Amino acid sequence: MEITEILGYIGALFIGVVLGLIGGGGSILTVPIFVYLLYINPVTATAYSLFVVGLSALVGAFQNMKKGLVDFKTAIVFSIPAFIAVYITRKFIVPAIPQTLFTVGDHVITKNVGIMVFFAIIMLLAAISMIRSNGKEGVETTKVQFNYPLIVIEGLGVGLLTGVVGAGGGFLIIPALVLLAKLPMKKAVATSLLIIAIKSLIGFIGDIENLDIDWTFLLSFSALSIGGIFVGIWLNNFIDGKKLKKGFGWFVLLMALYIILKESFL
Repeated sequence: MEITEILGYIGALFIGVVLGLIGGGGSILTVPIFVYLLYINPVTATAYSLFVVGLSALVGAFQNMKKGLVDFKTAIVFSIPAFIAVYITRKFIVPAIPQTLFTVGDHVITKNVGIMVFFAIIMLLAAISMIRSNGKEGVETTKVQFNYPLIVIEGLGVGLLTGVVGAGGGFLIIPALVLLAKLPMKKAVATSLLIIAIKSLIGFIGDIENLDIDWTFLLSFSALSIGGIFVGIWLNNFIDGKKLKKGFGWFVLLMALYIILKESFL
């Protein structure tokens, strides 16, 4: 086993630990780990990421269900347009993207490069969201209200985004649930995990017919990531995860800049 492969599996554990500690963000690292440490094609990496993200989020959602924090009606309203969009994206749109997007002088921008640069831009947005987060829980509201047209538009947008880059999109979903469904912050975070789990796993179904899936590898990687979640939850007894969120945001920001530089100039 090569050193990069060992680092890749360590990365799987790290993803789970971050998710357990700060409640999100760790899944944004799955695609870079698959591509740069395990040398997996970006299209396949985004598919694998959907599976890992979906399973990890499902574990977190079950934990929140036990605490009564998941708003199922909101999850259903948001999930329907999101999972339709992510399934269509993975089943039809991603396979239809041409292998060569365009050329700049002698530099050819391929489908793989385009996906990674777009993913890096999403990482930048996620990083900014984490860095700017003030850790406040938000205003508690007693009645959930729905802005259905905007929820449908947001759901479609997040589904399309998830389908292309294979990330959960929690940094987009949580503000949408707070602003458009008027959920209190704790319920928004908990409900977002269920939404992420549903749309990610359904999106992955769209890949099964298009890609050869290495189930042995994928399940072992996912098991390490899920194990890391419980390690992160345990570490929460000693470390304030919210205080780590901003620092992790800076780490994600640096990773995003590295990907852009690597894909653009190497």
